[in-house]
Amino acid sequence: MKLLRLGRIVQVAVKYGLEEFFLGHERVRPLRWLVRALLFWRPIREPRAVRLRRALEDLGPIFVKFGQLLSTRRDLVPLDLADELARLQDRVPPFDSAAAVATIEAALGKPLDQAYAEFDRTPVASASVAQVHFARLPDGRPVAVKVLRPGISRVIAHDVSLLHVLALVVEKSFADGRRLRPREVVAEFEKHLADELDLMREAANCSQLRRNFKESSLLAVPEVYWDACAKDVMTMDRMDGIPVSQIERLRASGVDIPKLAATGVEIFFTQVFRDGFFHADMHPGNILVRPGSEQYIALDFGIMGTLTEVDKQYLARNFLAFFRRDYKGVAQAHVESGWVPADTRVDELEAAVRAVCEPVFDRPLKDISFGRVLLQLFQASRRFNVEIQPQLVLLQKTLLNIEGLGRQLDPELDLWKTAKPFLERWMNEQIGWRALVRNLKDEAPKWAQLLPQLPRLAHHALNENRLTQLESGLTLMLRQQQARNRWLGAIAGLLAVLAILTLYFNLR
Repeated sequence: MKLLRLGRIVQVAVKYGLEEFFLGHERVRPLRWLVRALLFWRPIREPRAVRLRRALEDLGPIFVKFGQLLSTRRDLVPLDLADELARLQDRVPPFDSAAAVATIEAALGKPLDQAYAEFDRTPVASASVAQVHFARLPDGRPVAVKVLRPGISRVIAHDVSLLHVLALVVEKSFADGRRLRPREVVAEFEKHLADELDLMREAANCSQLRRNFKESSLLAVPEVYWDACAKDVMTMDRMDGIPVSQIERLRASGVDIPKLAATGVEIFFTQVFRDGFFHADMHPGNILVRPGSEQYIALDFGIMGTLTEVDKQYLARNFLAFFRRDYKGVAQAHVESGWVPADTRVDELEAAVRAVCEPVFDRPLKDISFGRVLLQLFQASRRFNVEIQPQLVLLQKTLLNIEGLGRQLDPELDLWKTAKPFLERWMNEQIGWRALVRNLKDEAPKWAQLLPQLPRLAHHALNENRLTQLESGLTLMLRQQQARNRWLGAIAGLLAVLAILTLYFNLR
């Protein structure tokens, strides 16, 4: 089967002229004329990025997903490829409903009519990994049931193994293959797929995000029904809303479109800087809007990003430095984060950052792409051996999605102006008196437990110190006594020898 699949990949690659990506290497460049002569019958008129996108679409859903991932790795992939691959749409025909029912019954260990009072066998959505059916629980609550495609794990395993082989070929033969780290990209893709193939993990992500935005007017997240969840099945609230891309329907329902765009920015920065846990797949297909309001509805929680406190501090410092045109602050944040070598000259990195940002600031704020600035900064810092962290690449991809969505809703959206007050307030909360009060509250339980123990701990430490001193003293005395004994033994031996010699000479 792998050989047949490999043959299909080669056929599609030849059809779309993908050998161009490999013939760029100096060692095989002389073969260009031979390949062109052999394939003279093949018309190649489209740009390489378009041909790559169409080839991935022909190869099927797993390769489409891989192309989507590549579009997020703009730190590694040339921009023309990343922009074109971002257009990939994961539209896959649904699988047979009988197979969906069989998967549900096997996963939940009960007949379908015991798990659900009603079950619509016609799916409402279908993707490469799973599809969704509407149903009702025994108590009548309307739910959405997500079901994994039967046999998808085996298909993915075959395709991913071939991707690993292709990545090795690219690394060895492509002119820039080693820097692009194709094997690491495939490994990252494999990890994302493993997460998406476990719907219990997705259900846990959904539950966490819902808890973070409980009773929020900004974002609604479906409730998970754990009794009807398993590795292959996820049951959650049925969420009714208008797709965020249908702007005319939103406007007709009474939604304030500019306010909706600003709300999306606030949701993003709240997830990132307040929670350090963000929805990392916020394309229009995964977002609904509640009619008549500016409340978003989030769907599909297979890919989530997480940030540590160090990550958040680094990002906030960089963003605020951008706003203030403090290029030295950006450079210092890079160095202090440890993502550039310690011997990096701050003034040189500052100059590189200035070259990226100054042309941007000469334009009207509404024409500035915040995500593009961050992307160009990553690319400019590449020559300083900056290690781009995976969580920040995922964040940058999400930021580009949010900015693109916001500008689609409101072309006049000023992302900088919308985000700056939020970031300044967050920084004040981190370093001002509010942060001191909050940290004291966080540490209070630990101090309440520790303070009563301090006398006992101090006494124990003193005793330990005395015992240590006594042991040290005894050891020293023992060593000194042993040294004295050695000297006394030597003197006694010497006196004995002298006594024997004296006696010997007297006897003579």
